[in-house]
Amino acid sequence: MKIAPSILAADFAALAADVARVAGDVEALHVDCMDGHYVPNLTIGPPVVASLRPHTELFLDCHLMVDNPSRLIGAFKDAGADGITVHVELGDPRPLLDEIASLGLRRGLAFEPETPYDAVEPYLDTIDLLLVMSVHTGYGGQPFIPEVLDKVRAARKEIDARGLDVEIEIDGGVKVNNAALVADAGVDIIVSGTGIFGADDPGAAARAIRAAAS
Repeated sequence: MKIAPSILAADFAALAADVARVAGDVEALHVDCMDGHYVPNLTIGPPVVASLRPHTELFLDCHLMVDNPSRLIGAFKDAGADGITVHVELGDPRPLLDEIASLGLRRGLAFEPETPYDAVEPYLDTIDLLLVMSVHTGYGGQPFIPEVLDKVRAARKEIDARGLDVEIEIDGGVKVNNAALVADAGVDIIVSGTGIFGADDPGAAARAIRAAAS
């Protein structure tokens, strides 16, 4: 199990310091990028990724919750992103995935809690990461939606049956109390924001989630 803390829940005034507190206990950092249009919230963009890049060697997993990802993909690459995830709700994701791949970045495809698994199934052989949202995009700290685990199980079955090299990531409301549930469903990567950065000791919280998932 890989753990990817969401920096949306970190202290932006001390972001590098917060990242250093988890660096030895996690595999990646999840970067929630929102434009105020695709979702109502407005968070961070390429300048913050560029500022963070010199302070960490962790994989920077950039989740674009934006109306026009193509306008930003190159900027995120230049800023130091390692992977970019876009939403299937925007329409056929193939051009975006091709653009991401052409820059040598990991290709991710995300879908909302209400979006059926059938919407992403046709693209499994064109991605490296499938991001299952277990809360509604836009804000951190929401409660976990357990019904999405049926979609995780369906994706896990299909990926394994076809021998695809695709990791399944889950994002939203995952903490120690439900980490085992998502692991049992077939998740490879757990994103947790308040469950890690909301703790007094974020590194210990990440280790606890990993232990619970194991």
